[in-house]
This record gives sequence, C-alpha cells and structure tokens, in this order.
Amino acid sequence: MKEKRNQNHSIPKDHPRYKSLKYRHKIIEGMKNLAVAEAGLIAHGRGECFDYILGERTNETAKKAMKAAVAALLLAKSPIISVNGNTAALVPKELVELSEIVNAPLEINLFYYKEGRIEAIKKILEEAGATDIRGTLKEKLVEIEGLESNRRFVQSIIDADLVMVPLEDGDRTETLKKRGKNVIAVDLNPISRTAIWADITIVDNIIRTLPEMIKIAKDLKSLEKEQLITILNNFDNKKNIIDTLELIKEYIEAQKENAFKILKS
Repeated sequence: MKEKRNQNHSIPKDHPRYKSLKYRHKIIEGMKNLAVAEAGLIAHGRGECFDYILGERTNETAKKAMKAAVAALLLAKSPIISVNGNTAALVPKELVELSEIVNAPLEINLFYYKEGRIEAIKKILEEAGATDIRGTLKEKLVEIEGLESNRRFVQSIIDADLVMVPLEDGDRTETLKKRGKNVIAVDLNPISRTAIWADITIVDNIIRTLPEMIKIAKDLKSLEKEQLITILNNFDNKKNIIDTLELIKEYIEAQKENAFKILKS
C-alpha cells in the first residue's frame, strides 16, 4: 500500500531547515496572493545563500547597525519605511510594530508592478494592524527624477529625510542618496549596490532583523536626543561592512574544516 503523502505542506518542527522552509512557504503563499512577484522567489533564494555564509544567525556587527538604524529613525523628522511584496509576506506584524514605535509610516513601493499587487500588500498590512499606509493611491504619487523603474512612483518618500529600504534593489537607493536622503538598508549581500550606497547597512535576514530592531527601539525610545546622536555618530558603515566580510570569511573557513570532519565520521 502506498504511503499517503502530506498534501498541506506542513513542515515537521524537528526538520533541520524548519525555519528556512517555513519562510519559503510564506513567500510562495505571498506569490499566490499577488503580494509577491515571481522574481521575488528568486530574490528570496539568493538571500538564503548569503544567509548560509553568515551562519544563519544575527552577529554583533549586524546588531551595531540595527542600533544605529533605530537611533536614526528616532532622530529623523520625517522617516518612512518602504515596503515591498517580500517584506510584507515575511514580516507584516513586525513592520507595523516598528513603524508605530519609531513613528515612521509604511509606504508600499514596488519594482514589479502587476494589477492587484498594491491592494494585496495593503490588505496584508491592514490585517497586521497598519492604519497609515502610503503609496496606495495613484493620484497621490509623484515621480522621482533620474529613476526609470516603477520604484520612481512614490508618495511620502519624496519628502522623507530618512528612508528605510528592507530587501531593496540598488537603483532607487542610489537615486535617493543623490537626492540627499539618508538610507537604512537591510540586505544579506554586504557588497550589493544597496549595501554600499546606504548610510546604515544591516547585513542580516529580515526575519531576524525586525524583531531585534523592535527590542532595540523599545530600549532607545526613552533616551535623550543627545544620546541618540552619540550612538549614530559612533557608527561607521564602511567599517561595519568590512567587519561583516571578515566574519563571512571566518565562518566559511570554519565550515570548510567542519564539513570534512562530518564526512569522514
């Protein structure tokens, strides 16, 4: 008698790739619900590759960047958190919570436009508790000069002094910087255009980054302005990226030795 296969794609919690598979299915469901573009699946897989060589954990270098990012968000006069399909599919509740703590509205901004995508992402964010969602009405959008992709259509981003761009592509980050805006990036690739151009680059998985930023934001919320400025001034993004690359090198060297030990055992 043939064994009946699991039809609901449930993942055993003792599976060594449980968390990774869990979030893969979130991305897949997001695509089925129109929130995630087909190319978003490829982008997610690429991110997983970088996460492997980071050890799939949040290191102290990333935490330093997160602390600086939270300080920058709290100091900003008009911060915005940009939201794409992958981010909404993976961490909608965390986006909403961070947005409320640091008083930075969420703005939907997409590279791949498809009928119904904005509405699908808006629904996800509303179900997560969001009440202030920008970038949903065509009549309120303006174009960022010098940008050719669909990301050029923005609402409050055009007037923001600080834009947080999790899972961003490099073209808009570069343009935002040229327009004099400060940018916080969350990018698993430490040498992407986004990572290099950003003022603060958090090299970590978004599923770990946002919960950690929420914890940090709750702690820093009570600090004086001068204390937040000190945190920000003590952060060096170039050094932070270089330190991250060193950590990757060290991790790969360690894993090279461990892999062969396991094979021989």
